[in-house]
Amino acid sequence: MTEWDIKKLRILRTLRDRGTVTATAQALLMTPSAVSQQLSNLAKQLNVTLLEAHGRRVRLTDAAHLVLRHAEVVFAQLERAEAELEGYGRGESGEVRIGAFSTAVPALVVPAVRRLRQTHPGLDVRVREAEAAEAYELLSDGAVDLALSLAAHAPTVRDPQFARIPLLADPLDVALPAGHALAATPGLRLADLSGEAWIFGGSGPWSEITRAACEAAGFVPEQAHSAAGWTAILAMVEAGMGVALVPRMAVAERGTGAGVVMRVLEADQPRRHVIAAVRRGAEEGAGVGRVLGALRGIAGERG
Repeated sequence: MTEWDIKKLRILRTLRDRGTVTATAQALLMTPSAVSQQLSNLAKQLNVTLLEAHGRRVRLTDAAHLVLRHAEVVFAQLERAEAELEGYGRGESGEVRIGAFSTAVPALVVPAVRRLRQTHPGLDVRVREAEAAEAYELLSDGAVDLALSLAAHAPTVRDPQFARIPLLADPLDVALPAGHALAATPGLRLADLSGEAWIFGGSGPWSEITRAACEAAGFVPEQAHSAAGWTAILAMVEAGMGVALVPRMAVAERGTGAGVVMRVLEADQPRRHVIAAVRRGAEEGAGVGRVLGALRGIAGERG
């Protein structure tokens, strides 16, 4: 019977995710030559060709993708086994590591941790702030057990590595300078602001969310200024430099300056969707399950 080496299969999966032998070696704290040797040994064990030259790089063969499709089932089952063993051996104790984007930390994670300290004081929750894309890298590498991200930046639902759990549809309100001509206009629509100067990130999920919301309203926003932090964005709005879509969750935690007017876009109802993700199978673990339950509870209250 063919020998399946879990360690070597994980190296193959990392190569698929990272794209190069060098990046794989860095992620796994190995040398590139060790990565190549391990994959060569795996190919011999399985008696198939796993890699082929593609210019100055290598790419996975169809056989390698077939092997990984079956390996993902094994990885998920191993996650379930580890989760069950953790619950059996530690009972109410244990550690769960969370990676979450900036506004989710004060709005969702911190209240969930406070609640868990009351209901499960032996559960140790460790929090790490991470951008949406980085959160999935940390999850894939095993650096965190649970990632909070935005649906706009999440892997496809068909990705066999992750289980995705919807948490919250966070409304997007528009921030206007206090003296703006439309600041008090009844029934304000996003399309009414098509000619405005807009402030949003230059790339990443927030750029995609802003552009998608405006395009759904029938126009492409003119980006006048680029910023990633809500403090900077709201300061520019207050200074009359432009308008911005702002998550209600961010405003609830930070507040706005006196020179900013927040308007609800009742007719358009743009949203950003917050999700939790775990390595598939790990959601059945007692500790991760408790944290997910607490996050769902807080998200439901924000509803």
